[in-house]
Amino acid sequence: MNNTSAIRTIANIVLSIFAIALPLYAQQNPEVTARAGAGPNDIARFLAGMPVPPDSPLAPLTRDPAWQEHSAFFEKEFTKLNLRQLQKLHAWEDTYLPEATQPIPAAFYMFSGPDFLYLDQFFPNASVYVLCGKESMGPPPDPVRIANLRGALQNLENAMNSALSYSFFITKDMKVDLESQELKGTLPILYVFIARADKSITNVTFGSLNRNGTFQEYAPGKTGGGSPGVRINYTDNQSGNSQTLYYFTTDISDGGIQSNPGFLKFCQHFGVGSSLLKSSSYLLFESGFATIRNFILDHSRLIVQDDAGIPLDYFNRDKGNIRLFGNYIGPIEIFKQHYQPKLQELYAQSNPPPLEFNFGYRWNYKESNLMVVQRNER
Repeated sequence: MNNTSAIRTIANIVLSIFAIALPLYAQQNPEVTARAGAGPNDIARFLAGMPVPPDSPLAPLTRDPAWQEHSAFFEKEFTKLNLRQLQKLHAWEDTYLPEATQPIPAAFYMFSGPDFLYLDQFFPNASVYVLCGKESMGPPPDPVRIANLRGALQNLENAMNSALSYSFFITKDMKVDLESQELKGTLPILYVFIARADKSITNVTFGSLNRNGTFQEYAPGKTGGGSPGVRINYTDNQSGNSQTLYYFTTDISDGGIQSNPGFLKFCQHFGVGSSLLKSSSYLLFESGFATIRNFILDHSRLIVQDDAGIPLDYFNRDKGNIRLFGNYIGPIEIFKQHYQPKLQELYAQSNPPPLEFNFGYRWNYKESNLMVVQRNER
């Protein structure tokens, strides 16, 4: 046997041993098999620190101490959130706004970023939820490909910290956290909120809106022009209802809508729904946001907002009614130029019921305000 034949023989023997040993190694080391793709619902539960099925490709990763610490952290934080905020919000809604829980075609949340949490809490029975922000979605999260799992999960916790503690995202902090990790963009946060709201994701579709407002699908990682977005279909595990969430990265200033009108046309397709406005940096006070302000007024039968939403002067009280809750002491310091004397007078005259949960920029619930604007049926 010459040297070449000997080398080939040895190589064949090594390959045969490797072929036999690899399946056995994979059985003894389940992390090897975790490279198979996990479905979006398993990924959402994993990122939310919730158990995944034993046969999930992500199950081996739940034995990692980094994930177990993450799970314990989110369990603690969401338990505190439920006691401090959500239970009190539900009690308030049962007393003062039971109509908000009725089925509606669409719930709009402009300037929302990934804050699906509060849109779902206020309007739990919408068929479609439409959220938008300037924050990008990022790629589909894939935990098995994360090199530094502990770092990525901690950055996710940091990005969500202000929303869990104060009820709003601090945009600049979230931007840093979501661009400096392997779990990029708003999609991981949306996944966490969906899973923690006891919903099961059934399908996730990436796409973009063309100028006519049509959602055009494209493969993850590709670009389709227009306003990029994601459609998440899920089932509410309590009611069994199938619902849909859309998130779009888009500019909804007048200039942004003029240059890229697809998002507004998409929203118009749903007709009249309900709107949530919270911690929106008082942008609707500015002249450069008249188009989206008018859309909200024209396409919302019910608006729930804080004082950072639409200014009081834009509401026609002949066409609806305004109910006030909490306490208006004016904007926080950086937005003090948007103080509304007429709103202060209205609060003084109406002696509104107090709020037991914080809403908007005021983290102390005793200083928070909430307005319900309900237009008359046409």
